[in-house]
Order: sequence, then structure tokens, then C-alpha cells
Amino acid sequence: MSTVKGTSDLWWKNAVVYCLDVERFLDWNDDGVGDFAGLTQRVDYLAGIGVTCIWLMPFYPSPNRDDGYDITDYYSVDPRLGTLGDFVEFMRTATDRGIRVIADLVVNHSSDQHPWFRAARSSRTSPYRDFYVWADEPPKGGPEGVTFPDEETSLWELDPKTGQYYLHRFYKHQPDLNVANPKVRDEIAKIIGFWLELGLSGFRVDAVPFLLEESGAGPQLADPHDYLRDLRAFLSRRRGDAILLGEVNLAGKEVRKFFGDEDGDELTMCFDFVGMQAMYLALARQDARPLERALERLPAVPADAQWANFVRNHDELTLDKLSEKERAEVFAAFGPDPDMQLFGRGLRRRLPSMLGGDLRRIKLVYSLLFSKPGTPVLFYGEEIGMAENLDVPGRLSVRTPMQWSDEKNAGFSTAAARRLPAPLVEGEFGPMAVNVARERRDADSLLNWFERVIRRRKESPEIGWGTWALVPTAERSVFAHRCDWQDSTLVAVHNFSPEPVATSVSLDVPDCEGLTDLLGDGDFAPTDGRKIELKLDGYGFKWLRVRRTGQRVSP
Repeated sequence: MSTVKGTSDLWWKNAVVYCLDVERFLDWNDDGVGDFAGLTQRVDYLAGIGVTCIWLMPFYPSPNRDDGYDITDYYSVDPRLGTLGDFVEFMRTATDRGIRVIADLVVNHSSDQHPWFRAARSSRTSPYRDFYVWADEPPKGGPEGVTFPDEETSLWELDPKTGQYYLHRFYKHQPDLNVANPKVRDEIAKIIGFWLELGLSGFRVDAVPFLLEESGAGPQLADPHDYLRDLRAFLSRRRGDAILLGEVNLAGKEVRKFFGDEDGDELTMCFDFVGMQAMYLALARQDARPLERALERLPAVPADAQWANFVRNHDELTLDKLSEKERAEVFAAFGPDPDMQLFGRGLRRRLPSMLGGDLRRIKLVYSLLFSKPGTPVLFYGEEIGMAENLDVPGRLSVRTPMQWSDEKNAGFSTAAARRLPAPLVEGEFGPMAVNVARERRDADSLLNWFERVIRRRKESPEIGWGTWALVPTAERSVFAHRCDWQDSTLVAVHNFSPEPVATSVSLDVPDCEGLTDLLGDGDFAPTDGRKIELKLDGYGFKWLRVRRTGQRVSP
């Protein structure tokens, strides 16, 4: 297998990203709230399972009306989570263990308690007035569509004191910042520069289309993508290997615009929302074709850019890119109870409960995640099979405390349960059955399987660095693809059916003398140098590395 040389600036190509909420990860001072001191204690755990990049959800001072996404100070740490000193100590520890850190950049809106907005609403002549978007009446041709129909009916809210409406694409307590204002853009650059100086390797940019979308009121950006290019250029000047990972939930061709030109001068990575949703449809149908079609339509991205793959994120598991009929199929398979659904477009469940705890299927999904072309992104607790608590309202049902042990409060905190940021998961997926300590001692646990598959993913640069192509098979339930990089080829085959299947996979590698099973202990010989015959168990999968004549292959 070839080795990566001279590619440290593109570290994210072969990264394993782990998203976590500090508030819910580990409480170290026993006040009921997770903190940076607790997270620092668990950096070795994350390094041990193979995580190479931690993505921090918002940790800034906040009224916490939207789980920290309503920010009152972009330059500090919420006192509940610790101090800037605690943050720096965490960064030092993560860096020492070879783990990079990125954080949420939430600058499409602020909290209505932010000093900027308090000043802006004090008077129409305030110097901060144009930090936000105001109108005498909601303008025609402005943004449409309420993001959270459970709580809002309009994107515009009347401010009684000044008699004008302000724009909020999310909640009314989150007024939109006006990025058409050069002073706002300067502040965003200062925010980025501040956290880069404290060691961050980049940012996950929240709601990118909303950040750039025209408001229909007041001055507009001449070209929104020019601003994104400027942001990327500033980031690269300050730290050449830093990244922007964008939340862009649009159709594939639309997402491609956010990567920029052929050199990739805008976002470094974008989440593949379309592929994620197609995977769930394929699982529901036990038919690989929806996923195949989604990947075939995935636009090519610049060489110095990448897709980010995920099973679920911290919000509802959105299915908005499926048709109404397709969405109904996924709802019926994985969330038939209306309480499991949200906004008519998504599910508020985690994977293990959706799949009824079937370990075969759970492993199938994560094998797909780690073998699909792109960079895998995990949400905390996925590695142990955590589920949701549907008694927690809305999107927060999947943001429950991390389950470390079967001790009090799942080992998350010794405080009274009422002081925790959210109730624990209960029942068959609760901490008595699902926790880190128990799974560490079980050689066949999901956690130990994750460690092994992550190790293989990191040893397989073909996936992150190479070109890829679908490999046709005759069976509708079988998804096969290959990744080629330099002189190395990896083939991954997955069976979406509960029934065993025999399949034939064409290789088109004339000098192939055999294939090594990277997740098992078998080898395969091609029938004529160009084709192999495989038998897959129900929900079975294999990663196979091609051995070319005279080539050395890693164990």
C-alpha cells in the first residue's frame, strides 16, 4: 500500500471527525453540566478509538435557548463550561495526542441578548443598527419559509421600541446578522482569527446558505460567493491548513457552487445531505439503488476539497430531499410514531433504535460511512450505540448525556438528576445496557468494532484521497464501489438485504493476483484476473484491497 507523503496541509482528507457537545460529554466539577475539564479527561478515550479531529458544538456564552446556538459573546467560553484557560488546556492536550479541533462558527445570527443587538434595538441611529437587517414592513421578494414551524410563523419580528421589523431565519430570539455590512464582516474575521490563535484547525460553518442569502431589505452583497472566497482566503492566510466545513443542505449541483472554482477557493468540505438521505431510503427498501443513484449524481469537487459523510447530525435527521412518497417509506420503516418525527421532514431518533438494536445492520451502516468516498463524521455516542430519549422535546431528543458507565447518571455527573442538561436515555438503550465501560470489556462490542474499523479506515488512504467509481452487480441489494489512489485499489461491497447473497464483482485490474479481506481473515482469488465471486451474509459487507503482482500489501 502506498503511503501519504507531503500532504499534512490536507489532513482532513483522511480524518475521522467526532462531533460533541461539551455540555453533555462529561461533568468534572459535579455541578450537573459537562465542562472543558471533563472533556480534557476524555481526550485519551477519543484518541484511543482513532478520532483525529474533534468538532465542538457551540461553547460560547449564551442564554441557552437554542442549545448554545444563540450566542452573546463570540470571544469567550460559557462560564458553565469553564474558562478560556480550561479551553486552552483542552487544546494543549488534544494537540499533544495528535487530535485537531474545529468549532462551530455561528455568524448568520446572534442572540437577541448580544450587546450588538441590544445596542441596535435601542435606537434607529445606533452605530450597531446596521449589524442586523431591518425593514418597515416584511419586504416582498425577501426570504420565505419558516425553519422551525413548531415555534415560529414568520421570519420577521416587530421591535416595538423602534417600530421596525428585524429578520430572523430561525427563532425570533436569534436576529440575523447583516453580512452585507463591512463592519460585520470585519467582526467575523476577528472571531476567526481569535480562535485560530488559540489553536483551532478550522470551523464548521453553520447554515451557510442562510448566511449568504439576500435579505430583500437594505444593501446586499454584490456576490455572496465573493464573500465566501474572501473568508477562505483570510482563513488560509492566518493558518494554511485550516478548514471550513459547511452545512449546506441543498441539491448536489447547488452545493457544488459552495466549493468554489476548480481550485476549491470557498468551503473546504460540505456535508453530503443527499447521500445520507438516500442511504436511509436504501435501508428501508433493502435495495442499494437509491444510494447508487445519489452517488452517481454527486458532482465532482475540486482536488483540494472533500465531501463529509455522516449517519446523523445533532439536529433532526432531515429527509427533506426525498420525495413525499419516499419520505413516507422511511418514516414507516424507522419512525412510524408521529412523536418520532419532526416538522414533517425528519426523524428525531438515533440509528440503533431505528434499526431495533440489530447489530448486523448497525455495523453495515457504519461500514458504509467509513468506506464511502469522503471524510467520515461521527456524532458523540455513536461508537457505543447510544439512542435517543423521546421525552426530550424536539431536536434535543438526541442530545442526551454521554453514557460512560452504569453508575449514577451514566457516569456523566454525580449531581442530582434534575441538574443535568437533559434526561438520560431509558430502557434497552439506557446506560445500564449501553455504556463505554461495559463495551470496553466486551471484545465483540460495537465500541471495539468501531476501533478496528476506524483503524482500517485510517490505513486506507484510497477512500479519502482517491478517485472512486460504482461497481455494477446483478443483485439489487448489493452496493459495491471501488476507490483508487496511486497504485492501490480498495473495493467495498455491502448487502442491504437480511438474506445471504452470492454476487460477482468485476475488477478490471489485469495484474491482480488476489484480494485481501481488510475486515476479516480471508483472501480471494479472481477467476480470470478481472472478477471475483463473493458470498455475503445478511447485512454483510467486505472491504477488499487488491494485491497487484509484485506489490507489497500491509497486514
